[in-house]
Amino acid sequence: MADTGVSPLPSTPPARSPLFRAEQFVWFTARVLEQRLFAYHFLHGTPDAVEAALDAYRNDDGGYGHALEPDLRGPVSQPLHTAHALRVLDAVGRCGGQRIERVCRYLTSVSTADGALPAIHPSQRGYPVAPFVPVVDDPPSELLATGPVVGLLHRNEVWHAWLFRATDFCWQAVESLEKSHPYEVEAAVAFLDSAPDRSRAEAAADRLGRLVREQRLAALEPDRLDAYPVASGYAPGEHHFPHDFARTPESLARAWFTDDEIARSLDHLAAEQQEDGGWPIRWRRWAPAPALEARPLVTIEALRTLRAYGRFVG
Repeated sequence: MADTGVSPLPSTPPARSPLFRAEQFVWFTARVLEQRLFAYHFLHGTPDAVEAALDAYRNDDGGYGHALEPDLRGPVSQPLHTAHALRVLDAVGRCGGQRIERVCRYLTSVSTADGALPAIHPSQRGYPVAPFVPVVDDPPSELLATGPVVGLLHRNEVWHAWLFRATDFCWQAVESLEKSHPYEVEAAVAFLDSAPDRSRAEAAADRLGRLVREQRLAALEPDRLDAYPVASGYAPGEHHFPHDFARTPESLARAWFTDDEIARSLDHLAAEQQEDGGWPIRWRRWAPAPALEARPLVTIEALRTLRAYGRFVG
């Protein structure tokens, strides 16, 4: 065949595969950042493109704002936005260097007296925020906000003075949990999966897994959801499943569940893809824009989880 001089088109997912349907949904609904993240994970996109999109959310204080986490609106930096940014940087292998030094300086500036992070800094006051997210003048430290950040920084072998007290806080919080809720458990797993002291992390994860099963925090039978309670303050039907805690087979939380329980969970996740190609959000909807912006996020996460377990996506 003669050389036409035209480069071949990039490969595309098989038509009507879960990935093809999700791709159409992402191009139709997603912000630029999620479009580029989708392209990075599934269409040979570049880390540079993702970083360029993420920069639009970065503030001069080293933190991130501008509704990067869709339920917090407004321009101000927040710990939850910054944790989201770190997840993006980790996903594309860019969680290091001067950018992370600036992030750590921001984390230091908004930490509580015990060196950890509040879920919401009071600077959020005056900007729209989900009604289930309280804004108070003197917020306490939260494992929910601190655990994922500390875990990601350890995962990327970042060392900064802020990490020492924050790591101690996470150990104390995880090892003292007696009654919890799914999002807090997810934050604990994010910390334990990357904590440097592996034997201590394995012991803490074993105890936490027993707590999850005893308190029925994971819906093990997706076809019998009425048998599993929804945590206080959660939306009706806001259940969590084994795959929410063990997002990859390498997670310490994978040992909490049998092969059959994981298989049922993944079957349920795959079946949740909707007619428009996206996955639904399970938490409480409070305004159209946050719900629309969140769905591409959960769609990319669903595809990554299915692929991590070897499920066909396209």
